[in-house]
Amino acid sequence: MSTIRLAVRENALSDPNRITRKMYEDYLELLGRGWVAEINGEVIGFSYADKTDASIWALFISPPHEGKGLAKQLLKLATDWLFEQGNACVRLSTGAETRADRFYLAQGWRRERVEANDAFYVLPAPTNQAPKA
Repeated sequence: MSTIRLAVRENALSDPNRITRKMYEDYLELLGRGWVAEINGEVIGFSYADKTDASIWALFISPPHEGKGLAKQLLKLATDWLFEQGNACVRLSTGAETRADRFYLAQGWRRERVEANDAFYVLPAPTNQAPKA
């Protein structure tokens, strides 16, 4: 997953050591849940949902596999899971004026604000989903 994260053309990490292996492991079950997309046993994309703040912590696809609809599928898995936990909405941030920024708009997310180079988004729960009390 780290290899995929470091291979992206946009939203590159300024400090690759900022995201550790332990962070990836913690988001698998302790802090949330994660999903991967595989082709012939090779992980080519992943998403992580953070249950502590009902957010998408990560969504990345290996550059050679972009444009195949994998990000849409992984995002749906993550948001569906967060809504199943009873959250009224899901949030995320991404680089402003990037392909990811445009991707989330196209998926129906609402941009709340832009601060510096970051765009912040919210996705309300489907109307048939009951929010947490």
